[in-house]
This record gives sequence, C-alpha cells and structure tokens, in this order.
Amino acid sequence: MQKEKLRVLRKKKGYTQQQIADVIATDVSNYCRKEGGDVKIIHEEWDKIANFLEVPVEEIYEEDEGKVIIENPVFNDSPGSSVNGNVFGNHTVNITNDLAIEIIKNLQEYIGLLKEEVKRLKGE
Repeated sequence: MQKEKLRVLRKKKGYTQQQIADVIATDVSNYCRKEGGDVKIIHEEWDKIANFLEVPVEEIYEEDEGKVIIENPVFNDSPGSSVNGNVFGNHTVNITNDLAIEIIKNLQEYIGLLKEEVKRLKGE
C-alpha cells in the first residue's frame, strides 16, 4: 500500500526522496520502494522520518497491508494455462495484518484437528 500521507507531506515540505533516504540511512531506490509500499517501513524509521518532518508519527503513518498470492487451479473464464481441463491462474489478494493473524490462527487450529484425525485413524 502506497504511503500517500508520507509522500504528500514530504512533497509539501519540499523534501526529496533522497533526503528522506539519508535520514533513515538507506539508498534512494530502497526508500522509493518503502514510500511506494513495496518494502515495509519499520517503527524506528517512522520515528526518524516524523522527527525530520517535524510532525507526529500519527500524521504520516499508514499501516501496511499483507499481500497473499494464491496459486491454485481455478475454474474461470480468464485466460491461463490449461492442464487436464483445469485453468491455472494467480490471484493477488490484499489483506490487513489483523486478518492475516486471524487466518493463520484458523489454519493452525485446522492443522491441530487434522493431526488428531490422523492419530485417530492410525489407532483404528
């Protein structure tokens, strides 16, 4: 997710990406990826940037979204490679960190249930 608040404020105050990159001790191409949302901005970097821009962190902070790429066979009308009648495609889904944590928790519970079922079946 692009860091729109940060980008707008940086430009409004007349700073370049290179200047902000120097503040967080990284190269400009890495900072560009951070501002573009491709690379995570860590907590300490948010603090340094906010201090440099003389604003509270809350004024520029935007939470990262998780990105999940699902590579599964799907049946749809979209173009893709076909194997035995199945159309394969990649789908990108943006999820929040809270949703990602909930999905992981559910999957861990499901794995636990599957392990119990395997034990039960081996015992029969």
